[in-house]
Amino acid sequence: MKSVLITGASGLIGRSLSKKLKAKGYEVRILSRTQKQDQYFWNPSERKIDQKAFENLDAIIHLAGAPISKRWTEFYKKELYDSRVKTAQLLFETAKNSGTFLKKIITASGANYYGTKTTEKIFKETDPHAPDFLGKLCYDLENTVQQFETIGAKVCAVRTSAVLSPTGGMLKELLPLANNYVISPLGNGKQIVPWIHIDDMVNLYIHLLESEELHGAYNAAASQIVNNKEFTYTLVKSIHKKVILPSIPGFVLKTVLGEMSTILLEGSAVSNSKIKNTGFQFQFNELDKALDNLLPQKNR
Repeated sequence: MKSVLITGASGLIGRSLSKKLKAKGYEVRILSRTQKQDQYFWNPSERKIDQKAFENLDAIIHLAGAPISKRWTEFYKKELYDSRVKTAQLLFETAKNSGTFLKKIITASGANYYGTKTTEKIFKETDPHAPDFLGKLCYDLENTVQQFETIGAKVCAVRTSAVLSPTGGMLKELLPLANNYVISPLGNGKQIVPWIHIDDMVNLYIHLLESEELHGAYNAAASQIVNNKEFTYTLVKSIHKKVILPSIPGFVLKTVLGEMSTILLEGSAVSNSKIKNTGFQFQFNELDKALDNLLPQKNR
């Protein structure tokens, strides 16, 4: 495969993935809501999309989606849904109508497919989706993308954990708090925090892209299972700081953040056995080593 169309290319994963694919010689086509000379325009809310992006196209990587780390009003829930599911539907309809022989589509799903809950279970890809908001959202997204099979494409869904990178996501938000000694565990701190290093995340997408016969859902998480308290203390230790504040009570987060607080106060472990059995090798399976690699000396 040599031509890849990416949605959400300006996001945390998309930026690194686009850069590495170009370095490997891929023709990377980017769908953007901003009209630029080197990108293809689309406006999903108006169902507008540049048909030229699908000419002689080999694969699609669907990363688009509004961030889940905002308060979930009913209006914003619709935005979370539409920015993922309806955009996927638009991609399918356009690809089908274009007549392009698409070989593969890979969509970003989430480890929250299994629900925002804390259990002792380690979830595998064969486990059912949860009946909560994020579980249904991930299920509907994956189900929508599954339509690409009808036009001959292999379909993969990457059930993503918290992606660790100093340039975005959870780690970027936590570092200033840790450096200023205003970080502490959330709630009881027992909720599992599935995580993955940005390099492993990018390499996993490329592995699925280049392994043309692979299809189905894959959990994207490092092997080491840590809870919120362990994550917090490992982070502060890696930058030679300390936790001096008491844990933040769960009711405070629920009051401030509403339903969105569930992604902070609940979390379960996911198995990465399936992706490893395909021959994929993680570079960073231990949290302390991942943080040592990611954090520059100025943060220590």
